[in-house]
Amino acid sequence: MYGVVNRALEDLVCTKHGENKWLQIKEKAGVDEDMFLSLQSYPDAMTYQLVSATSQVLGLTSQQVLHAFGRHWILKTAREDFGELLTANGRTLPDFIQGLPNFCTRVKLMLPNAQPPRLSVTDRTDNSLVLHSQSHREGLADFVVGLLDGLGELYAIPVRIEHRTRRNGESLVDLFRVSWGPEHP
Repeated sequence: MYGVVNRALEDLVCTKHGENKWLQIKEKAGVDEDMFLSLQSYPDAMTYQLVSATSQVLGLTSQQVLHAFGRHWILKTAREDFGELLTANGRTLPDFIQGLPNFCTRVKLMLPNAQPPRLSVTDRTDNSLVLHSQSHREGLADFVVGLLDGLGELYAIPVRIEHRTRRNGESLVDLFRVSWGPEHP
């Protein structure tokens, strides 16, 4: 993964828990990088180690860490690092989610070695849709839920995310039903 991912996790931890916790996390993960360069590729294993160490040091589940990380990614990292892409992707929450496949394509143009998930949308209604997320990376569904939750906050609209189908040995796809509006707190 690109360094921007690890930097975002560092920012989340330092903002919420302080730099000393981040230093403990890096030590527990066996990561001796002084700083992550946003446009440099790092092994996926390093990011997984950092998430696991964050979970252990902060006394949270990995799912809680990934969810918070997804929210932070949308509400801070994406705004700062991909602001123009973010605002150009859709004026409403459903339009933004519908445009996520194009958003990932544009990010890939900026970061050629990036391997974002393949995203698609089906079953769109006036207040819901199904997001398909296909990735070779395991265990990131809670990050996606955090992203979607963060998008709800970004667009100031209540969202409900149901993880309908989990990636398994036969399928690399997670399905999420996303509902929005006042009736979906």
